[in-house]
Amino acid sequence: MQETQILSTRPLLPSDAPAPAARALVFDACHVGVVLRAVLFVEGVLAVGALFGAATAGEWLARVSLLTGGALPATLAWLVTACSLKRLLQRLREPMQYAAGVLLGTLAGLYACGMLALAGAAGEQPPWLASAATGALLSALLVAALVLRARGRTPAATTARLAELQARIRPHFLFNTLNSAIALVREEPAKAEALLEDLSDLFRHALVEQGEWTTLHEEIALARRYLDIEQVRFGERMRVQWVLDPRAGGARLPPLLLQPLVENAVKHGVEPSAHGVAKLRIATELQAGRVALTITNTVPAPQPHDAPPGAPRGHGIAQANVRDRLRLLHDVDCDFQAGPHKGLYQVRISLPPS
Repeated sequence: MQETQILSTRPLLPSDAPAPAARALVFDACHVGVVLRAVLFVEGVLAVGALFGAATAGEWLARVSLLTGGALPATLAWLVTACSLKRLLQRLREPMQYAAGVLLGTLAGLYACGMLALAGAAGEQPPWLASAATGALLSALLVAALVLRARGRTPAATTARLAELQARIRPHFLFNTLNSAIALVREEPAKAEALLEDLSDLFRHALVEQGEWTTLHEEIALARRYLDIEQVRFGERMRVQWVLDPRAGGARLPPLLLQPLVENAVKHGVEPSAHGVAKLRIATELQAGRVALTITNTVPAPQPHDAPPGAPRGHGIAQANVRDRLRLLHDVDCDFQAGPHKGLYQVRISLPPS
């Protein structure tokens, strides 16, 4: 009897390889949302501070404008410097990262005072010490807010990982896949082997320790394997169309994000279509400096007591989870939309190219 190869012969996905351990970055200023919030925070503090000693609204507005001329460039300088030194800061221990953020804030405060002094708006004796202390305090508060934001990713990512792992090994999907493989063993053994390899890869990818993000190219590869399994189950009832832009493959996504969206499309668009042909389209595109990912599926004819056409027949937990994880990774620099579109159901994600 010849030995059969039990383990999968397919190469590991790039994300399956264990990543080297890296020191955690306690705060990350490289986000558009962080820049907007930091500027609004500093402006709010200045606006409140300018109320002291301002007799009229005009005088208050003049003081705010004057202080903004020094504080706004200093705030942007702090953000740009913190973002530029991101890799260097990550090499430091956590207490040193905190100290570096506060030190940059102190320098930013001195920079703001210097700009006001050059403009002749700081008086005869510029408040160097007060400006440095203010910059240090504001930067400490900003670093604390960024740390809380970074720590907020951990429980969300853990919850999402457990949810996706549970979904991927749910008995319904597992039993259907094994039954399909059993039915193919005698008549089409090569096809049964490929099916089991796809299933093995899905399990392996779910169990491998994931990083904070992966690429759209890797998520597409994982979704292909899932749909290959479902294609065996549904046959001609499901038609999948891939329209992929190679330039969009480098976009960053949270791990295990695309597959549940594809699974939803199969569950709500293909499974209910017992006697018809269901179509599923996955498309990526890079246009105007943005990557667009769309997942479109046909909607089965409504049955009595069903939800309105186009409405997902679930509780929206998977979509809410995807939306939250995208916001944690890209903040305001991404967009997630889902709903009926021209008689179909479409999920659309817009995000930066890298």
